[in-house]
Amino acid sequence: MPTLIVTTREGEERELNGEAGLSVMEVIRDGGIDELLALCGGCCSCATCHVHVDPAFADLLPKMSPDEDDLLESTADRDATSRLSCQLPFTEALDGLRVRIAEED
Repeated sequence: MPTLIVTTREGEERELNGEAGLSVMEVIRDGGIDELLALCGGCCSCATCHVHVDPAFADLLPKMSPDEDDLLESTADRDATSRLSCQLPFTEALDGLRVRIAEED
């Protein structure tokens, strides 16, 4: 089972075992980290699952869709590593992926 390493807003690092085939958002939610709201449930219609992804994994992620890009434009904490975790399929290739939960808007 691949591992996801999540840094919370308070700076706590948590290591989660995630099932391949879920989204990164689902792995975080199922891992008991409740500060990632994911209000739309993964439908790419809000930005409450915004995370910053370790740049070392950027080439392993799917390309950002125009909808995801538009939603991230509305966030104050966006940077070059910003992604919506609901749009990132968690796979064996992402074992060891590091993400930091973005500041709440």
